[in-house]
Amino acid sequence: MELKRKLYSTLIEWKKENGKTALLIEGARRVGKTTTALEFAKNEYKSYVLIDFSIASNEMKSLFTKYASSLDDFFFFISTLTNTTLHHRDTLIIFDEVQLFPKARQLIKHLVKDNRYDYIETGSLLSIKQNVKDILIPSEERTMIMHPLDFEEFCMATGHIQLFSIIKKHFVDLKPLGPIHSQVMKLYRQYLLVGGMPQAVLEFIHSNDYTKVDQVKRDILRLYRNDIAKYAKGYESKVLQIFDEIPAQLSKHEKKFKLASISKDARFREYEDAFMWLDEAMLTNACFNADDPQVGLALYKDRLTLKLYMADTGLLISHAYDSTSKMHIKIAEKIVSDQLEANHGMLFENIVAQALRVNNKKLYFYSRIDQENSQNTMEIDFLINDPYNPSKIAPIEVKSSKRYKTSSLNKFKSKFKSRIGQSFLLHTKDLAIKDNIYYLPIYMVSFL
Repeated sequence: MELKRKLYSTLIEWKKENGKTALLIEGARRVGKTTTALEFAKNEYKSYVLIDFSIASNEMKSLFTKYASSLDDFFFFISTLTNTTLHHRDTLIIFDEVQLFPKARQLIKHLVKDNRYDYIETGSLLSIKQNVKDILIPSEERTMIMHPLDFEEFCMATGHIQLFSIIKKHFVDLKPLGPIHSQVMKLYRQYLLVGGMPQAVLEFIHSNDYTKVDQVKRDILRLYRNDIAKYAKGYESKVLQIFDEIPAQLSKHEKKFKLASISKDARFREYEDAFMWLDEAMLTNACFNADDPQVGLALYKDRLTLKLYMADTGLLISHAYDSTSKMHIKIAEKIVSDQLEANHGMLFENIVAQALRVNNKKLYFYSRIDQENSQNTMEIDFLINDPYNPSKIAPIEVKSSKRYKTSSLNKFKSKFKSRIGQSFLLHTKDLAIKDNIYYLPIYMVSFL
């Protein structure tokens, strides 16, 4: 079974440009980059060539240097070595795991200019220094980021695409879903638990067994740890320390990442490269404090004050909880039935961060502690540009429990009222509007 990915429609539009650029699909390991590129190649081209640089022969690799200035010979040997007929403007050549052989990436400039065929590159860790050392990054590259499956893609995979269309219409009309809200929340909790890694989703569809799904996710986490040990040269121990600390940090009421939890002597400047490595590897989503919140949030980013979310909430659950099958079955049951007493807040915040990143939003929050005036003490989970008025900002609060207060949101609205457009509160209940706050069911974060 192939999962339908929304990126596919973007690939169709790119193909219509007739080879003006090569396409670089970047993303974390195991998010489905190669699978999507191959499906596209098989469906949309007369022939295709896949060169996987994790297993490519020395003979294949030598073509990129030996015949770089003689493309007729280059294509002749590509065709011969892969036993594939190349068709003018109807063949796609895929450079898979291109970060492992940067010379192939450098040749893209000349291949695109030649314009005989189309080119897709896939890779992870593409910004890491050792993967771009001594090469000229081609300007003829267009980059697309591939994330884990979002909720719409999960609905497509599990046969609920019509339900997602209903959700979207109710969001546009700002009307509660009524009787079907509980059905959607159950599906969303399944998505929360399974996550968006394609292998995990396919296992869930095939077996409906959360223990087997958990094993798939733990295999992916093990792969990530191996990548850290292999590629984070010089500061791998710091990257692993941060990576392993994420669940503990998110489980606290105060979710800002505190290096003191790793070592009382730790300083940010010593760990900055490690945070950056995790971000470039797309294993985490960093959310920075905007200390003077207004339009142009990046201008007011405090890079020393951040929250660190996992890029996939399903992986966070497997990263956070005990690996014994009985324990995980119990946790799975509690999450799906909305009976998990502790740490539900960190899961909801993480999945909101994940959804906002899928929508190409940088992550910001607001936090201030004032010992002298409690009216100035407040924390807003996320800040975005107001989708209804781009000249304003929109605060987002996330509530996982059925009973909650809105004191921070009310204080924030009062203090920054001239800068604020619409305010949002994401919760487990149905849609409602009160005091100029949109109370949205958490699954509607997909539309923000």
